[in-house]
Amino acid sequence: MDQGTRGELISRLAEAIGSVTAAHPLRVAIDGPPAAGKTTLADELAVVLRAQDRDVIRATIDDFLFPRAQRYRRGQYSAEGCYFDAHDHVALCRVLLDPLGPGGDRRFQHAVYDRDTDTPSSPPATTALADAVLLFDGVFLLRPELIDRWDLRIFVSVPFEQTVDRARDRGTALAGSTADTADIERSWRNRYIPSQQLYFATARPTEHADIIVYNDQLQRPTWEVRPHSSIHRI
Repeated sequence: MDQGTRGELISRLAEAIGSVTAAHPLRVAIDGPPAAGKTTLADELAVVLRAQDRDVIRATIDDFLFPRAQRYRRGQYSAEGCYFDAHDHVALCRVLLDPLGPGGDRRFQHAVYDRDTDTPSSPPATTALADAVLLFDGVFLLRPELIDRWDLRIFVSVPFEQTVDRARDRGTALAGSTADTADIERSWRNRYIPSQQLYFATARPTEHADIIVYNDQLQRPTWEVRPHSSIHRI
């Protein structure tokens, strides 16, 4: 276990990425519960890697959602619906993870869905450089359907109760409505947290992570490289 400043964490993660060799673009999963800070971490890491002249592809699981009617067919607050019905893993592998993986042609799309319009999206295909890095953030990334598609697995860990507080604060800042924050809390307690508990019980994501970032103290995080990891110690 190591602890340091935010900048030290990002620097160490960049070193870890640099220590992994592959004959294709490096596919990095940044997993964790909602409101854990995955997107922020991925964005910060992208800045550092680009400053080191690495070609970075940023993508998120939110651009690989099924349409809303399918996501909520079991009900708005269904944990099972959140875990089983929300994300199009087949499309994710077909258009992004497999093209960037062993034997892939490196022609990829970063999205298949537009959340704002709840419609399919088909951006033009792009060809990645052979030494590019995909930083992909989202929930449930270390589940069995995806686990072998990643070359480096980072799990951002935050206590579930703290994610509720962060989501509520974020909702208040954006909407300023008590009703909205009440709905956020209900969604977290009835849908998002139970779906994470289901994920932990069935997929055991932290057992498969190469690096775990304990992100409850944003400016003073703690991290560890797991014993099974092939990453050089950082």
